[in-house]
Amino acid sequence: MDQRTSQNDNDNRRLYNPYQDLQIPIQNIYKLPTSPEFLFQEESVAQRRSWGENLTYYTGIGYLSGALSGAAKGLVDGVKASEPGDTVKLRINRILNASGHAGRKFGNRAGVIGLMYAGLESGIVAVRDTDDVVNSVVAGLGTGALYRAAAGVRSAAVAGAIGGVVVGAAVTAKQVLKRYVPI
Repeated sequence: MDQRTSQNDNDNRRLYNPYQDLQIPIQNIYKLPTSPEFLFQEESVAQRRSWGENLTYYTGIGYLSGALSGAAKGLVDGVKASEPGDTVKLRINRILNASGHAGRKFGNRAGVIGLMYAGLESGIVAVRDTDDVVNSVVAGLGTGALYRAAAGVRSAAVAGAIGGVVVGAAVTAKQVLKRYVPI
């Protein structure tokens, strides 16, 4: 009986032997599991990212996309700001300064929006205990409203509606791509 459970345990693990090429007769140095390990069993059942992974993902993607689009806008502004008598060194300096300034500004804004969205979506998933499209759209509505709340109620309502529509369109596009594009 003990040998059979030991055999099943060995079937679920792959051997990792860093001394394989050294011809040392040690077989069971490390046994690594072939399936992912989770702290809680509930995490292994769920087929979604954890709140920390969501937070990191959406904040990082937001900052990166904002920084890139801001840098592109800064490039255009830097080229427009150059004067006819400028040297090449001065033009490059203007372009780099404008790109860096706009890239930081846009990146920080988009990163904060990603941070708020990830927090709201993870909170809604925790409260509703389901992971569906409604969570994403409501998180988009809340993020837009929360981001523009300081500008007034009307501005927050408009931004919330825009956030919900943008997230709804993104989720729909993702579902269409999953269904019709063979990857």
